[in-house]
Amino acid sequence: MAWIRTVKEEEATGDIKAIYEASRKLYGFIPNIRRALSLNPTALRAYTQLSGAVYHGGALQPEEREMIATVVSAANRCHY
Repeated sequence: MAWIRTVKEEEATGDIKAIYEASRKLYGFIPNIRRALSLNPTALRAYTQLSGAVYHGGALQPEEREMIATVVSAANRCHY
């Protein structure tokens, strides 16, 4: 359960709804970071564009990006 208020999927409209739908299509779920930014559409749009450029573009293969993310998460004692 989130400790901060977020826009629920069924209440999302406009850009938030579009980003939620695209996230669900891409990942099969809506990542928590996107939900956390949902009250600030400008920040959510910027994060979505940045993460798309960094995570889904560039020279690294998806497996390499995932390996790096896993190591960084472990080093930061992140649960995911």
